[in-house]
Amino acid sequence: MSIDLEAVKHTPTENFFGILTGCYLAALGIYFMKAGGVVTGGTAGIALLLTYATSYNFGLLYFAISIPFIAIAIWKKGWKFSLKTLASIAVVGWFETLNRHFIGELHLNPYYASIGGNILCAIGLLALFRHSSSLGGVNIIALLAQERLGIRAGYAQLSMDALVMLLSLTSVSAMQVAISVIGVIVLNLSLAMNHRPGRYQGF
Repeated sequence: MSIDLEAVKHTPTENFFGILTGCYLAALGIYFMKAGGVVTGGTAGIALLLTYATSYNFGLLYFAISIPFIAIAIWKKGWKFSLKTLASIAVVGWFETLNRHFIGELHLNPYYASIGGNILCAIGLLALFRHSSSLGGVNIIALLAQERLGIRAGYAQLSMDALVMLLSLTSVSAMQVAISVIGVIVLNLSLAMNHRPGRYQGF
């Protein structure tokens, strides 16, 4: 039985709330990781790492690092996806600022922060992917690897996140990196199992 994609296409309202929810969960996950002193992969991980080494705002760093990848998204995935992704990046940065304002200073167990924070990020990413958006950076490369090469996005992203973990050794302790690796594996396995060729991709 064929499926009429127009009949199941997301409405603008569904896209708005889906993307907003995904951004909130991702920002909360990043906040958890920062509260536990751990890092994660991807562009968000690089921005989080830089906040440990500098006094710059996470949202501004995240947005700046993401710009080159947006150019790739425009080239390979079109304006609609790229504008949604750009908006998602900005909203995650905004939510991270709100979290600091409304939740305040937290001190979490690093294991809990790494695993819990990355689970929240994974769920947030799945919501964004299913509404034709992303968090930019290596998310874009991972999605292209899945669409063009058939490599699951989670596995593609895991290989790139390994480089971010190695880079993290320049700013945080080896123990913090080891704990962070656990969370990164959880995040990418979640993506690999739930966002793969043949599964619901979002329309």
